Amino acid sequence: MGVDPLLLSGLAIAALFAGFIDAVVGGGGLIQIPALFNALPHELPATLFGTNKVASVFGTSNAAWRYARRVEMPWRTTLPAALAAFACSYLGAMAVAWLPPAMLRPLILLLLVGAAVYTFSRRDFGAIHQPQHTGRREFVYAVLLGGGIGFYDGFFGPGTGSFLIFLFIRFFGFDFLHASAASKVVNVATNLAALAFFVPHRHVLPLLAMLMAGCNVLGSFLGAHLALRHGSGFVRKAFLCVVGVFILKFANDTLA
Repeated sequence: MGVDPLLLSGLAIAALFAGFIDAVVGGGGLIQIPALFNALPHELPATLFGTNKVASVFGTSNAAWRYARRVEMPWRTTLPAALAAFACSYLGAMAVAWLPPAMLRPLILLLLVGAAVYTFSRRDFGAIHQPQHTGRREFVYAVLLGGGIGFYDGFFGPGTGSFLIFLFIRFFGFDFLHASAASKVVNVATNLAALAFFVPHRHVLPLLAMLMAGCNVLGSFLGAHLALRHGSGFVRKAFLCVVGVFILKFANDTLA
């Protein structure tokens, strides 16, 4: 793989910003994936997606670890969701052969707009951490959430972290900080499931992936630090900003 040093620097910067955004509210793929496709247009898409996942899993794992050290993690919800997400993410990747992911764009656009309007209109949304479920109901809901989002991430992917945060708040009563922390664990599971396919099929550029992983980790360190320092209010604002960017991108892709 021959990459111009200037392009390499651009990819490193993109991975840094992607790790930062991912650590706070998810959505780093919005930065990292286009950067890879622009820098390496002759590589197979699967190889670029695999390289992206390697970089992302390191950054997301670092963010999850930092959150777990400072936040009381809701493991009884998070772990079942992560396990279901791991299994269903692989199924979602297999389903790509049956239905073109582009057909989902109008639906995802509507869901993003709905999430943004709901969050903006309810000032108290995600402000207080009040878990709503326990026991068997908590387990069942966590599996349903993790399975659905895991399938989506394997099948299509953009906005996974943001959707997770919204759903953890809406259906489990988490605040933005705990929802962001829980979403990182689930995101690690979906990334590992994707790598279970990409790595054995050699759809990874190892040296580039390691360089981007290092930058992604640095970005995640900064993002998690700010989120933990400034709390749910900061995460809420970042969430609305990132979802707004997603809406613009999906609207452009859908109407193009």
